[in-house]
Amino acid sequence: MRREWEAGRTRGDGGAPWLIVVDPQRVFADTASPWTVPGFGAIIDPVRRLAAAHQDRVVTTRFIAPSRPVGSWATYYAEYPFALVPDGDPLYAVVPELADLPGAVVSEPTFGKWTPALAAITGPTPHLRLAGVATDCCVISTALAAADAGASVQIVTDACAGSSPEAHERALEVMSGYAPQITLTSSTAVLSPGDAAR
Repeated sequence: MRREWEAGRTRGDGGAPWLIVVDPQRVFADTASPWTVPGFGAIIDPVRRLAAAHQDRVVTTRFIAPSRPVGSWATYYAEYPFALVPDGDPLYAVVPELADLPGAVVSEPTFGKWTPALAAITGPTPHLRLAGVATDCCVISTALAAADAGASVQIVTDACAGSSPEAHERALEVMSGYAPQITLTSSTAVLSPGDAAR
């Protein structure tokens, strides 16, 4: 059963890869949203297949608004006041197509999701496979912070979507420059026989 992960509870073991599904939420899927990700629909099937292969080693993250934005976040939400709503608002719900993914849920008011709550689940230097949205915002922010902390990060390129196709490709190009800490792969490569458990 999916749940919000309890802070301080540790499951990381440095073993098999973890699938991190970054922010698969209505606010990014809805075509009427100012934050819509045009390719969102195309990642549903790859994410579901990846989640089935990773079983309980799946974490879904959610972007949420802070209760009181400070610093540059105050400026940010002044520009996007529609998004300054409580955690439980339907805007921030995981899309129905991915609401039944196995594993834990981690919610953070930051672009990057490599936070103590996520590290408490995966361990401090895990092997992560990132999917989700947006490649050029929350995915890249998560990848760079995790790599800095010592994680090995794979970006599953066809299971990610950007704010535009061009932004997606630019973000992948940037992240490819961080090899070998960050590498690019595909769902086909990950799901080839015997690979998902490695």
